[in-house]
Amino acid sequence: MPLSERRIVKADLLPDAEFAKVRGERRKALLPTKRLRRIDLGPICSFYFESFETMLFQVQEMLLIEKGGEAQLADELAAYNPLIPQGSELVATVMFEIEDEVRRAATLARLGGVEDHFFVQVGEDRMAGVPEGDIERTREDGKTSSVHFLRFALKPEHLAQFRDPAVSVAIGCAHESYGHLALLSPATRAELARDFAS
Repeated sequence: MPLSERRIVKADLLPDAEFAKVRGERRKALLPTKRLRRIDLGPICSFYFESFETMLFQVQEMLLIEKGGEAQLADELAAYNPLIPQGSELVATVMFEIEDEVRRAATLARLGGVEDHFFVQVGEDRMAGVPEGDIERTREDGKTSSVHFLRFALKPEHLAQFRDPAVSVAIGCAHESYGHLALLSPATRAELARDFAS
């Protein structure tokens, strides 16, 4: 299946009993990939760049834990398939991670609309993140969610530059209350470039 049409289908999934036997091994095998796909942006925000493999594991986990069987499968595929990059984009779960409940509420209240200020920068070009349209992430009172799902569409020239070590690649946020930029390491860039159709 071409990367531009990559989706999880029932045939990709193991039965729960079978997955339970290999779950630990699969999680361990996926850890190095997940480490490369996590980038901290400032002190309280992390990008988790998703892939077919990370979403496949997540669907298997949800089915195993919730034991909803066939009835649950359609909901899980509807929730996680949209987070699989389609050959010329990056898709990220962006999380504000603050343990203290009071501090978290106060911080998120200052970050209204932050979902519209994330970007990927390749060389001099910035590609704005497009939030998933499932629900509004900033409430009417201005408080944002601690979790955001974003797509970053790249043009063909950006895909080529992404692989060029002479071109810098970064993620960032331009919100007035959370202005941060983080360069991507060569290892992370190589991992994320696996999402691109050649």
